[in-house]
Amino acid sequence: MPSRRHQLLAWAVPRLRKSRDLDTEPTERARVERWHAGLDRSRLPTVAVPRFERRFAVVTETLTGPGGDFPSYVVTPRGVQPTRTVVWMHGGGFMAPIDPFHLRYVTRLARALGARVVLPDYPLAPEHTWADSHDALVSLVGRYAAEGPVVLGGDSAGGGLALAVAVALRDRGGAQPTHLLLHSPWVDLTTSTPETPDFSARDPWLFLGKLHAYAAWWAGSSSPADLGRPEVSPGLAPLDGLPVALMTCGTRDTLVPGCRLLARRAAASTWDLTYVEEPDLLHVYALLPGVPEARRAWRQTLDFLR
Repeated sequence: MPSRRHQLLAWAVPRLRKSRDLDTEPTERARVERWHAGLDRSRLPTVAVPRFERRFAVVTETLTGPGGDFPSYVVTPRGVQPTRTVVWMHGGGFMAPIDPFHLRYVTRLARALGARVVLPDYPLAPEHTWADSHDALVSLVGRYAAEGPVVLGGDSAGGGLALAVAVALRDRGGAQPTHLLLHSPWVDLTTSTPETPDFSARDPWLFLGKLHAYAAWWAGSSSPADLGRPEVSPGLAPLDGLPVALMTCGTRDTLVPGCRLLARRAAASTWDLTYVEEPDLLHVYALLPGVPEARRAWRQTLDFLR
């Protein structure tokens, strides 16, 4: 049974984030575009990391894609000589920017692993699609992988993006990450699994109407051919030859059918994927602050990466 802390967050987080399904796609598009116009994306959101400037150094790289330039932040614990790199693709339905709790999680990883963290601030939908950043992200991860060990990870949409980058690196024959870390990844934007509506009915955070809209924005259309391509739905791509991976997911999550599909397909391939499914836990529970279940996922993650 989930902890009381988890149950409290399951009630509070959707309300704090004002989670609700969309009214219409055009209304949602206009809302998100207005939100984006008012965002300050000139620096990292450090509010959830105490004494961030004293504890971490930040260097900003500029990446270039068809949609223009975008930043990638290299965060290194002060006083640490990094032994490897963590490249983290942040979640947010491909339409939300880096969140303070993304930064909190990856800086904890950096300290625990003696690693630098690379956080690409990739262009967001609906103004942009996967094509505006994909090649730049593949080149970024390949460059770091050629220099030393790389953990490639992500949460939610970022987990799917991390897997898509890993698939592209494998197919292009370059240096690959040593590990993949996927927390509640969105790996099938076709939403083809028939049990998805039943899981969505129990999910207080994610809504199918929004997921369908965000998927179409990221793919560039709602065409099955675009939604199902490996850059968009990497869970449907061939999986042989990918780096060893850990995936976590809770069953109070609209995305769990896609995670189960990925686990089944991995079992039928040569890919070494460990899948941890926790009953009645929220989307991206592994990143939730102060939750016993997240502490358990943290220990599993460190055991896997060490």
